[in-house]
This record gives sequence, C-alpha cells and structure tokens, in this order.
Amino acid sequence: MEDGVYVPPDLTPEERLELESIRRRKQELLVEIQRLRDELSEAMSEVEGLEANEGSKTLQRNRKMAMGRKKFNMDPKKGIQFLVENELLQNTPEEISRFLYKGEGLNKTAIGDYLGEREELNLAVLHAFVDLHEFTDLNLVQALRQFLWSFRLPGEAQKIDRMMEAFAQRYCLCNPGVFQSTDTCYVLSFAVIMLNTSLHNPNVRDKPGVERFITMNRGINDGGDLPEELLRNLYDSIRNEPFKIPEDDGNDLTHTFFNPDREGWLLKLGTAPGVEHWGKGRAGRPGGGWGLGQPPSLSGCNSISPSLSPSSLPGRSLCALPPHPFRLVSMAVCLSVFASLCVSRGAPPHPWPPSPCCLVPPVLLPSPPGGGRVKTWKRRWFILTDNCLYYFEYTTDKEPRGIIPLENLSIREVEDPRKPNCFELYIPNNKGQLIKACKTEADGRVVEGNHMVYRISAPTQEEKDEWIKSIKAAVSVDPFYEMLAARKKRISVKKKQEQA
Repeated sequence: MEDGVYVPPDLTPEERLELESIRRRKQELLVEIQRLRDELSEAMSEVEGLEANEGSKTLQRNRKMAMGRKKFNMDPKKGIQFLVENELLQNTPEEISRFLYKGEGLNKTAIGDYLGEREELNLAVLHAFVDLHEFTDLNLVQALRQFLWSFRLPGEAQKIDRMMEAFAQRYCLCNPGVFQSTDTCYVLSFAVIMLNTSLHNPNVRDKPGVERFITMNRGINDGGDLPEELLRNLYDSIRNEPFKIPEDDGNDLTHTFFNPDREGWLLKLGTAPGVEHWGKGRAGRPGGGWGLGQPPSLSGCNSISPSLSPSSLPGRSLCALPPHPFRLVSMAVCLSVFASLCVSRGAPPHPWPPSPCCLVPPVLLPSPPGGGRVKTWKRRWFILTDNCLYYFEYTTDKEPRGIIPLENLSIREVEDPRKPNCFELYIPNNKGQLIKACKTEADGRVVEGNHMVYRISAPTQEEKDEWIKSIKAAVSVDPFYEMLAARKKRISVKKKQEQA
C-alpha cells in the first residue's frame, strides 16, 4: 500500500513503474473527460440559446409580416413600404409581383388598386405580375377566368385600361397568331366581360343571343372579322359558366373609410323627422321611385359587371352616361355599404338604382301649400372617399347615416340667409330628377333619399373652399365608353392607313 493506493507485493520494480504510469495516465484522462463534458454542456447551452433566439426572430418576423399584410390591405403603397423597410420584401418588381401573386392574407381589392396605379414601380410590378400567369393554349375566356381571379378589378377606367392592356399583351405573347393585334384581344376581352354581365345579371332582361354577340364584334380584328366558331365558343363558355370573382368581406367597412380624401364636421340641410316632403317621383308614384319600371334588387352586385346598358331597363331615363361594364368603385362601395346597413338591421335591402345615372345632391323641395314642413340644419361628420360622400351622426359610428354617390354631380357655392359658407351638390341640367342616395331613418330603416340638391354649410370660408376643391376632384363622369370607343377608332384608322 503506497499513499493509500494498493500495490501488489509481488511486482518487480519495472512493473511498479509501469503501474504508476498507467494510473497517472488514467487520472489525466479523467480530467480530460471532465473538461470535455464541461465544454459540451456549455456548447449545448449556447445552441439552446441560439435556437430560442432564432425562434424569437422567426416569431418576430412572422408578426411583422402579418402587420405588413394588414397595412397593405388598408393602404397598399404604405404596406409595401413597410415590408421593404423591415427587409421582409425586396423593392423590385419581380419580388413585389410574386408577393401579390401568392396573395396570402391579402385583400384582392387592394391588390387591384396597387396594380392599377400609374407610377413607374407599379407599372413594372403590373407587367411582372401578368407575366406570372401562363395563358398558353388557353382560349380567351379561360385566360380571363384565371386573370380576374388573381385580384379584383379597380373602378377607375384608366386603371382598368392599363391592366387589360397588359393582359392583352401577355395573352398574345403566349398565343401568337390567335389575334392580329393586341388591340383585337383588348376589345374582345371587354366584349366578353360585358356579355357575362348581360347573360348573368338578373337585372338585364334583354339577353343577347349568339348572333348579336357575333355582330357586335365584326371588324375588330384589324378591320377584319374573327372566325365565327371562335366567337360562338366564347359565347357558349360564358353562357354555361359565369365569371367568378374573389369575394371580399363586404361587412367590414374599415377599408372603405381608412384613408379618406377629406373628413370633417359640416351642417346639412334636412327636414324634421316625420315631415319630410316626398312628393312624386319620376315614375309619377307617390313616395318617389327611380322611374325604372320594376326596380332591380341588389342580387347582381357581386357579378363581374353589376352595371347595365342603357337599353336593359324599360322606361329608364337617358339623361346619364352608362357606367363601364366593371364594378364602378363608388357605386360598388355604396351598394356594399348600403347592403351592410340593411343586413345589420335584419332587413332585406331596399331596391337600389342599378347604375349611377343622374346623381345629384339633396336639397329640399319647396314645401307645397299648407305643408307645415320644417327645414333644419343637422351637424354631421362627413367622409369623402371612393367618389362617395358619407355622413355620420358621430365620429365613433361604424355605419353611415347616409350615402351620396358623386358620379355626374356638380357643386356650386350658394348664399343662404341662415348659414354662412354654403355650397350645394346638384344635377346639371336637372329636370326634376332626384339624386340617387340612401339614408338611415330614426327607426333603423334604410330608405332612398329624396333630394334634388344637397345644401351644406362649412364652419369657415377656408374649409368651404377645401371641401369644394376635394369634391370637384371626386365628382366624375365615367370615361370608360369613350376609352373603348377611342380604341376601336384607332383600330379602324390603322386599318385604313394600311390599305391606303
């Protein structure tokens, strides 16, 4: 026994030295093993910390991405800017277009609005977005179905023009030889969409037959006619299956009022409850009316083209330009909000005018003899957005008390003996037509408005001027048909020049 360690007595001196060497080596190995264990434990702790940190970064990234999508749905330009600034998206047309094409969590209306803008980046994104669609060996209807499902068309004719021009170019590139030019594809695409409306909107009573569709499209192929078989196949495809469009939540009005053109308190001239003068409508019926024979319902609002042609309704006034065959933004928003108001109150929607004809602001009709009617000024919170004027009783209200579409309206300054800084919305060359508007009564009923002009008072002269400027910018006469006519004329002129 040496130093407490057993040593066999029969070992030779050499064996003793060897044993001591082995024991020293063993001790060194035990120390080395412990050191390795400590290092391994430390490394495992670091790995776990890294994993936890990486998980935190992933979670943080996912949260920022979700926030970016929400911002995009509210304001597409600011949403893209947020994603780029947080390094979640590269600021290139290719990357942005792929983000929009994938569309996870994105509002299809917001996608359409972004793609329709005329800024250089937006135009590049639009073409990159269209290039992500593969139209090879698809007929025109099949290609349109795919294209129109990837976003929701905006309402402005200029935006639609740019988007359909890009579609026509892409389709002709994927299918060379089908059409003589992109102009032919462009015009026929609109014709197909209008056909979809005519065949499947229940408000259109005069359904076009295939022969009429063929006749309507004569001469659009660089002055020549397209094959009848092609037109018949397109007609049959639309007749058998209407276009489907992506649905957005029509009950969520946040997007509608998120970024208004202008908002503020104004006074609106109205009548005391229960004594409003209803008079006679254009159809000669007590209580107003739209002068359209049997008023249509809201059943066609979600079709590709809720608007109607001038000949589609008997007895319709011809005083207004017909809207383009897509969803006109302001009317669509109005219809959506109007339907939301009705649904929220558990009531079926009241008949609504099918298109923005002869819109005009509400001013009270002169009280008839012995009327006893009282005109009152009411303070309302006004919001101007999407070519519509909404007014609320309180700024905290989620639903408007009234909606005034602004298509084909004009605005003028007026003097009023009771209130300063007044202006009016009215219908130019008005011959007794009522402005197409709706409002919510005190008992919750949503009814048609009954005004020929709207008289409004601003708090100051400066605010009046700003409101007039903003409303003038929003008031519009739909240029869609002029745009399409100009395209057809361009085709005709081009053909004549080639023949000369």
